[in-house]
Amino acid sequence: MGIDIRVVGGGLAGSEAALSLARLGLSVELWEMRPLRKTDIHETDRFGELVCSNSLGSDALRDARGLLKAELRLLGSAIVRCADASRLPAGKAFAVDKDQFSGLVTESIQGSPLICVRREEYRRLDSSVPTIVATGPLTSPDLLDELRERLGRENLFFYDAVAPSIWAHSVDHNASFLSSRGGDAADYLNCPLTREEYYSFVHALQSARRHLPETPDEQRFFEGCLPVEEIARRGDDALRFGPMRPVGLRERPENCFAVIQLRKENREGTVLGLVGFQTSLAIAEQQRVLGTVPALRNAEFVRYGLIHRNAFLRGPSVLSQDLELGTFPRVWVAGQLCGVDGYMESTALGLVAALNAAATLRGFALPVFSVRTMTGLLVDYVTQERDDFQPANANYGLLPLEPGPKQKAVDREAFAVVALEHIRQIAEEVEAWTTDKRLP
Repeated sequence: MGIDIRVVGGGLAGSEAALSLARLGLSVELWEMRPLRKTDIHETDRFGELVCSNSLGSDALRDARGLLKAELRLLGSAIVRCADASRLPAGKAFAVDKDQFSGLVTESIQGSPLICVRREEYRRLDSSVPTIVATGPLTSPDLLDELRERLGRENLFFYDAVAPSIWAHSVDHNASFLSSRGGDAADYLNCPLTREEYYSFVHALQSARRHLPETPDEQRFFEGCLPVEEIARRGDDALRFGPMRPVGLRERPENCFAVIQLRKENREGTVLGLVGFQTSLAIAEQQRVLGTVPALRNAEFVRYGLIHRNAFLRGPSVLSQDLELGTFPRVWVAGQLCGVDGYMESTALGLVAALNAAATLRGFALPVFSVRTMTGLLVDYVTQERDDFQPANANYGLLPLEPGPKQKAVDREAFAVVALEHIRQIAEEVEAWTTDKRLP
């Protein structure tokens, strides 16, 4: 089988790009270095493996991530289709069974006659072959060195952390209760703490020993995903108004001053993840500090929390509007490597890169993602120069400011209506490509 385009990376962005290109009739060579070369946090060689939380954010249209998923559904996203098929009850959040989800993504890729999987590390840029680079925040050191050398500027980075997971049977159910914030569904197991227990827990976090890389001068946490001990260091009550807030929970004990929430990570509910509890603590410290919580005194860990370095390019300096790498024609960058953060955000830029690449290779007009869509706001964010660039999630704060001293609040419902209409038009244009003679 001849190859039309190469996709590098089998995460969410790379998997979305490969499946989207195949859907449009292009033959794809998909490179993935696992299992030959492992990363610090991947556990399998599956495509689309979720290495952190199993939550994809809200599904409500007025929420930025909910609107983003709705846009991706209209565009035929294979990743969102797999997510819908593996969804778990999680209150207002959109959570998936991690194993089922990655299994569905892997089956989709392996079942496509137009995708050839190549298990090999990609070390050097090669613009002689149309390529989408979607290696994500865990890009291999060799490729990062190549990008740094070729682009003539340093890559930016931040340290990210992963939350622990525990076996459900090891939680003391007599010291916990089921409830979801702001809803009737009892999809979360809550571990309550009294006032005294909470401050004791916080003080233990503040003094706990962390496991950090050998170069602490490089340490830079992403504000949208701070380790729990970093939040605790910002004030004794910071956690109580953050991931440990006790508000909106029915049937909570009268003396419940704060809670740690646990969410199912698989359909059977045998594995639970600590919500909002990513951590850089040493393993022994995770056992000791979490063991001070009554419901978790005998907790058995499936996976300990850990810290790792997330790499990304300074998108506005090196990417064109169509996500093409400025100094390399016919090389596009997708996903978190562009400078977005989040599962759906990565998926969205994988899909956009695929559509731009397909249009370029087949001679179609590039799809135009307006800033009146959530997808367009993400593209605009990673391609337009700005002073303080760091990875961003989908959010309404990405909207360009209107002239004038006073800024009006965004009418989210109205924005969603306009956004989905724009996306429908793009979806119709893309659908027409499959009947055009320029496609095989």
